[in-house]
Amino acid sequence: MMLPHIESIGFTSADAEASAAFFVEVLGFQPCGQARIVDGGPYSALVGLPGTRLKLLRLAIGSELLELTEVLALGPDARPGRPIPADSRSNDLWFQHGCLVVNDMAAALARLQPAFAAGRIAPISAAPQRLPDWNTAAAGIVAYKFRDPEGHPLELLQFPPDKGEARWHEEAPGPLLGLDHSAIGIADTAASACFYRELLGLAAGGDGVNSGPEQDGLDGLAATRVRITSHRCPSGAGVECLDYREPGGGRPMPADQGPQDIAHWQLRLRVADLEAIADRAEALGGRLISGGIIELGQQAEAIGAKWALQLADPDGHRLQLLQG
Repeated sequence: MMLPHIESIGFTSADAEASAAFFVEVLGFQPCGQARIVDGGPYSALVGLPGTRLKLLRLAIGSELLELTEVLALGPDARPGRPIPADSRSNDLWFQHGCLVVNDMAAALARLQPAFAAGRIAPISAAPQRLPDWNTAAAGIVAYKFRDPEGHPLELLQFPPDKGEARWHEEAPGPLLGLDHSAIGIADTAASACFYRELLGLAAGGDGVNSGPEQDGLDGLAATRVRITSHRCPSGAGVECLDYREPGGGRPMPADQGPQDIAHWQLRLRVADLEAIADRAEALGGRLISGGIIELGQQAEAIGAKWALQLADPDGHRLQLLQG
């Protein structure tokens, strides 16, 4: 495996088992081993919740992993978790979604219809949107956004034959193929590019500006103009930065947002040199959540690494970096 590599995309759930049931039954994910209980120790300190008891539950889709984190018992100094704000919008800087690639948008949406009808999930997009031909970088892509039962944003995306990785055009048993990226709301394209490329070593992907009625219909916004910049690992999932130029009014991530909040997402990356990243993170716009590199000790097997570093990017999105 070439590094850096995103090992999992994850978020916090109030009930990991119930959330997993939705992803398995409705979206076709597969359970990936037993849930792991992390009872305090170095991992809880790593994520910024010392003394907290956590449940980590992994699901697989294609070659990628989704990890659900449930707080079972908070540490003595932690505040209670908060739900996702009911008025969240796509241009708020706490916005983050997982992008699920499909080979048949109609079939994928048909699988979702019973959940929509039962009120379990809610749309963000007015309807599936085919991005226009004038937009060379994205022409022909069909996309649709919705919220899972707890309000986490998700996107379905179908690539035309001339776009996307080869694996997104292979035969598959169902319409959902895997996770292509996690998209995050950002305030400054240049600052985020510096962080993800210079600090973490991801490579430049696509870069363009989307606007017009199709983008409005996709995001549930009006007069939308968003610069979309992609950062890719040598293989697997990547990170897509969403810099909304219009409409204005996107709100910053709360300074105290943490893993106990349902709006919390986390990207877990395996990297080659934690020390070099820790030394340069703050100079390149990051913030060290864990204070420094944490040795995981007896919890190393559960997490899959001996050492880890928790940090936030320039807009507060959380990343967990592993080595060893």
